[in-house]
Amino acid sequence: MASSSSSSPSPTHSYLTHLPLHSSSQQGEKRVDDDESRVPVHVVTAASQLPVEFLEPSPQKELVIGFDCEGVDLCRNGTLCVMQLAFADAIYLVDAIDGGKELIQACKPALESNYITKVIHDCKRDSEALYFQFGIKLNNVVDTQIAYSLIEEQEGRKRLPDDYISFVGLLADPRYCGISYVEKEEVRVLLRQDPKFWTYRPLSEQMVRAAADDVRFLLYIYHQMMEKLNERSLWYLTVRGALYCRCFCVNSNNYADWPSLTPIPDSLKADENGPEEEVLSVLHIPPGKMGRVIGKKGVTIKGIKEACEAEILMGGDKGPPDKVFIMGPVKQVRKAEAMLRGRILDV
Repeated sequence: MASSSSSSPSPTHSYLTHLPLHSSSQQGEKRVDDDESRVPVHVVTAASQLPVEFLEPSPQKELVIGFDCEGVDLCRNGTLCVMQLAFADAIYLVDAIDGGKELIQACKPALESNYITKVIHDCKRDSEALYFQFGIKLNNVVDTQIAYSLIEEQEGRKRLPDDYISFVGLLADPRYCGISYVEKEEVRVLLRQDPKFWTYRPLSEQMVRAAADDVRFLLYIYHQMMEKLNERSLWYLTVRGALYCRCFCVNSNNYADWPSLTPIPDSLKADENGPEEEVLSVLHIPPGKMGRVIGKKGVTIKGIKEACEAEILMGGDKGPPDKVFIMGPVKQVRKAEAMLRGRILDV
């Protein structure tokens, strides 16, 4: 890891945590605590405290890092407070409160780079916060929530609509970690009691531990998943991760400023049952019509989701409240659009 110059402040690293180690030769299920390494946790308030290879992405030094964000009501209108970066030899907690916008902006090249893979669990709201609060277009993610579903489908288990694996559920799965993450619920209780939990400074030991825990397993899980995913699933993972990143970042230019989606590989095009191009559609719902779309107790939207092989999301309480986001194969997305428009017009 590159070090800071002698005139630059050193990151705070009075904390240590355990990182699970990955071995490609391991057989069967293996708990992460069987083989772990102790690494420092750095609290970062200046860009000079971050590794140079992160701040200056390069094709000669491609990286894979664990990534997550914490904040108050994390979305376009909330407050991003901490950004966690997990490397193989250290975890960095980038403090957006004390470091300010300048610190997060210094991370923009890395977060938008194709040379740095960001491993994250459910990137949608993190991406939305980065885009609207800092103008950052999160790119090149491996979303473990998407990867989990793809592996399940590869193994013959079809996911039901809205059946998303939580991070706690993923950690509990013995195929990936096989651990109980009870501390996560403790933090959730604190957040319900005080939504401003992540704004307080200095970061307490509990805050540092909670932030580090959300990323320290991600690289291990990443390696476990990449060994399972076939070529078709890897393409889906790339494209759906890109669609997840941009879906709530809707603006007036229809995502024209975002990177192009990865095309279907030629090797998959040659397959008669190869994948179809995947797209994102944003449907505007007129005032007073969202109730028709959702239906009593959610019955209508549930039926549409079950009838289409597309992912249908709504902004909910965090917004945007007047939009429905549809992702999936082109034909299935168009089918969902038609059904939703039918509900809007139904009198």
